[in-house]
Amino acid sequence: MYDWNRQRPSAMPYHRYRPAHERVEVPLAAERAWPGRRITAAPLWVPVDLRDGNQALAEPMDPARKRRMFDLQTAMGFKEIEVGYPSASQTDFDFVRELATPGAVPDDVTVVVFTAARRDLIERTFAAVEGMSRVVVHLYAATAPTWREVVLGHDRRELRALIRDAAGHVARLAGDRDIRFEFSPEVFNLTEPDYVLEVCDDLTALWDASPDRPVILNLPATVEVATPNVYADQIEYMHRNLARRDAVILSVHPHNDRGTGVACAELALLAGAQRVEGCLFGNGERTGNVDLVTLALNLHAQGVDPMIDLSDIDEVRRVVEHCNRLPVPDRHPYAGDLVYTAFSGTHQDAIGKGLAHHAKRAAELGVPPERAPWEVPYLPIDPADVGRDYQAVIRVNSQSGKGGVAYLLNTRYGLELPRRLQMDFSRVVQRATDGSGAEITAEQLWELFHATYLAPGEAAPLASWSTVETGPGVHTFEGTLTSGRTLSGTGNGPLSALTVALTADGLDVDILHYAEHALDPGRGGRAIAYVEVRAGGVTRWGAATDTSVLTASVRAVLAAVNRAIDRAIDPAAHVIG
Repeated sequence: MYDWNRQRPSAMPYHRYRPAHERVEVPLAAERAWPGRRITAAPLWVPVDLRDGNQALAEPMDPARKRRMFDLQTAMGFKEIEVGYPSASQTDFDFVRELATPGAVPDDVTVVVFTAARRDLIERTFAAVEGMSRVVVHLYAATAPTWREVVLGHDRRELRALIRDAAGHVARLAGDRDIRFEFSPEVFNLTEPDYVLEVCDDLTALWDASPDRPVILNLPATVEVATPNVYADQIEYMHRNLARRDAVILSVHPHNDRGTGVACAELALLAGAQRVEGCLFGNGERTGNVDLVTLALNLHAQGVDPMIDLSDIDEVRRVVEHCNRLPVPDRHPYAGDLVYTAFSGTHQDAIGKGLAHHAKRAAELGVPPERAPWEVPYLPIDPADVGRDYQAVIRVNSQSGKGGVAYLLNTRYGLELPRRLQMDFSRVVQRATDGSGAEITAEQLWELFHATYLAPGEAAPLASWSTVETGPGVHTFEGTLTSGRTLSGTGNGPLSALTVALTADGLDVDILHYAEHALDPGRGGRAIAYVEVRAGGVTRWGAATDTSVLTASVRAVLAAVNRAIDRAIDPAAHVIG
């Protein structure tokens, strides 16, 4: 019987922590509907980089960086943007005032400002948005038991009254201006469901929520403490039980303490959420907020329009890195430098074949490749969709195989290596990279290929040569070595005649494989020939290029013969070393 208990217990004090279901009621255990749903449309996106993300920076954004971030978000197509916490700092206040300048905010964009449930802070917030149209005032208060009792010092009744009073003050200051309201019960995911429902229903009544002027109820997983299905159950409970549900935009704001912020957001959308607050690339307190870029491109990869423009993801990343002074990791979903890159030989082989199949299918359909259905192994989306090219899709190191090497030489230099030559060269590359473990670039691959297969033919000691067809299917080869010795042979073709001449000179030579093709027009109309020979009992490949296919073929044979004779040559020594 398999021993399931073979692992040793850790010494970590795991017993100090209570699972989520012991800390807060988790409703909807039996009648949940969200597992059977799927996401078919994008939610309302609300980037909070300028507030929540900014608060998480060791060095908060200066006004220029804030403006650059805001301009990026409007250019990407976000229609609702949380722009700051104006009562928290003079910098935030001044930035919101800058946006109040006529023309600073596009007409179709709504700005959101954030405030705690305190009268003085609310008044400072309204002073910041004076003169602005299309504004959401976002009120928040922590509602979870630990926060109520330890941080705020209120019981349920007292906190509910405090929130109601603050919401009433927001309504009075708004008057009849174009201002909508949002409320976040902070740490919603650790708050008793019945209490959150009471507080939220209080505010939709007080603010007179209606379908044509809905209230936003934002339910944050402020500190992620449970698996994503628990958050989905909590959202579905609110979705089913809220009063004035048709007058509520149900919003979520997941954090990433457990590393499942994206999953929490996606399951919350299945559970009834309509709006998601998060940051570009997930910057936020502790382990971050939910990553809007990943969420949006997850939709794109499922055939759903994400409703924001990520067609130049590297520019988006550059701006965010500049504004946050934080790098986006190489393996970050969709945006990292290496996320469309394969080093593994088996992956490279599959991707190379998949890209070739995609190009063929596009031609058969009569559409450009960027419009053809995408089904390429290991690439969930076409890198071109987000502005990437294919040059970095396959990169070679000591883990790579023949497919990746052949792909790079084909896409960058137009070489179509025969399969056995691919295998031969991959061993050369392996020897060149094994010592250092370093990546080898396409340029280095070409240098290594040239040094291995072409250079030996360029140094061949054949001063002059010619071939002539002396009869039907009969060819004669005549040549002179630099030493002055002559070669002569007759065969059924020029290369056959060459091998006969070499054999007659004392070196037994057989051609085992031959291939040639034209290189692309950008290489001057040249041809390349690949030849595998057995010479003196040693098998080697050679290659050569020339404007004449025959000349390339003869030089390729000589390259292979030279390599067979001089087996001590190590072209990798000067190319990679």
